[in-house]
Amino acid sequence: MAAPAEPGHSPGFKKPPALLRLKRKRPVRRSDPDGAAEAAAAPAPRGSGAARRRNPFSSLDNAPRRAAATPQQPPAATPAGGDPSAVPFWQFLEPACEEKPPGRAEPAESSDILTLSQDLHSPLAVPKAPSSPRQEFPADWSIKTRVLFMSSEPFTWAEHLKGQEEAQGVAQHCRAAPASLPRSVQEPRLCSELRCAFQQSLLYWLHPSLPWLPLFPRLGADRSMAGKACPWAQDEALQQVLMSDWSVSFTSLYQLLRARLCPYFYVCSAQFSVLFRAAGLAGSAEPTAAIAPTTRGLRHAMRAEGIEFSLPLLEESGARKQKNSEESLETETAEGIRAGSGVEDAGEPAPSDDDDDGNFSWLEEMGVQGKVKKPDTISIQLRKEKHEVQVDHRPESLVLVRGSHTFRLLNFLISCRSLVAVAGPQAGLPPTLLSPVAFRGGTLQTLKARIVSGRARVPGGFEDVFSLEVLGPVLPHALHALTLLLGPAQRGNFRALLSPHEPSAAFNTCPGPPQEDVQQDLPACGLHPRTLDQLRQCPTLGKSSLRLLEMKDYSYTWKA
Repeated sequence: MAAPAEPGHSPGFKKPPALLRLKRKRPVRRSDPDGAAEAAAAPAPRGSGAARRRNPFSSLDNAPRRAAATPQQPPAATPAGGDPSAVPFWQFLEPACEEKPPGRAEPAESSDILTLSQDLHSPLAVPKAPSSPRQEFPADWSIKTRVLFMSSEPFTWAEHLKGQEEAQGVAQHCRAAPASLPRSVQEPRLCSELRCAFQQSLLYWLHPSLPWLPLFPRLGADRSMAGKACPWAQDEALQQVLMSDWSVSFTSLYQLLRARLCPYFYVCSAQFSVLFRAAGLAGSAEPTAAIAPTTRGLRHAMRAEGIEFSLPLLEESGARKQKNSEESLETETAEGIRAGSGVEDAGEPAPSDDDDDGNFSWLEEMGVQGKVKKPDTISIQLRKEKHEVQVDHRPESLVLVRGSHTFRLLNFLISCRSLVAVAGPQAGLPPTLLSPVAFRGGTLQTLKARIVSGRARVPGGFEDVFSLEVLGPVLPHALHALTLLLGPAQRGNFRALLSPHEPSAAFNTCPGPPQEDVQQDLPACGLHPRTLDQLRQCPTLGKSSLRLLEMKDYSYTWKA
């Protein structure tokens, strides 16, 4: 006799966990015989044999890693074509001391160049064709976060500076005296002038000075600042003191710029960066200020304050599109005349979004004014400015301010609420000021430099490769000053891998058409005359920045 069924229980639904496992596409456990039988009888789930789809909302950083073994893939260093010559050269570097690889925090003299080079932000990921050899490389107004110089000659002259050499380099920098470079160096390690100039090229000025906080870069630096002590975050009185002190330093820098005693300086906030340049630099006969990246709200606030500015990258793109459309219209008109068709319709203007001025009188004529929902004023305005809104937070949103309007920009930035973050790890922290010369409230800082050695694989075996790594905000003048030193010290042969701060690459945009009589005297700014000559040239890199710089026989080639 069959056992009576339990009340509220279905005889055909014995194993709910097993059915749920099938729904979830999970493998059946061997210890569950009933579930295995039901799984064998049930149809296989759709797509169970195919590879699991990747979550489209996950990025490369937070994507879960599979524990199962995956098919062996070819090494990433070898390209698809199998040509080893196409692989970047630092992929073949091997450490000089394999029995005890030094850590990243230890300033050892011999370490693994492979690990060091992979830390760079892939500077040669999409290289362009190298330029032809020239005696000078173009000015790069982007800030470098790391520079790695490599040469077959050792960099022993750049380490273990004597106290007198370090003091002389600091004194020359504080006195704004250009570095005295020797014309030829027989023994770099014994050349005191070379070592003093090297110390001088590593110095820069910073405000505010908070040693426990990384003050550059500021864009996207919330993760690096998280967990650090910020006593001003909840103290409004302390925030006002910091902002007041920052305003004094900012005004001091601008006054030095107008007096041609400071060639340029940077203002780096959590939202955008500003580059102020003195008259005579970047091919402009008047002071300029470049802001990147910007938003529609920031540009609207600047217009409300009466600040005149231009969007050079956006205007250049619009002019290019207009030129292409005019050429295509002329071609179509010529083809229509040739075919014998009339061109009466050619003079009719094309419908444009700008013609929609918010007048809906035509709805009244149709008698449907009350039945159709009209768009609000904000939607109409956004529709008109859709091309301008699309470039927000992009390099094309670069704003250029010229002449006396830079002073209005100074007052606007001092009173701008969006200049200081109101939430997050950077809340209440004033922007970072970076300058090559001293200013009121500035703190003298030194770039971190260390010597690295290793071996590179060549067709005949291995050869020694020596490297000099420079960390920190490497300003444009510092990069050029270092190349002036490395030329005679490394016998005219070296290579530099550059890691730029990407948001600052837009500063390489030309401020305008070339102007005549832009020669301005900047005598006491402390920069080398050759460095000033380079910075006076009109930028030619556009939205890009230098990624690779190489000197062979005292001639430069580069890739951007």
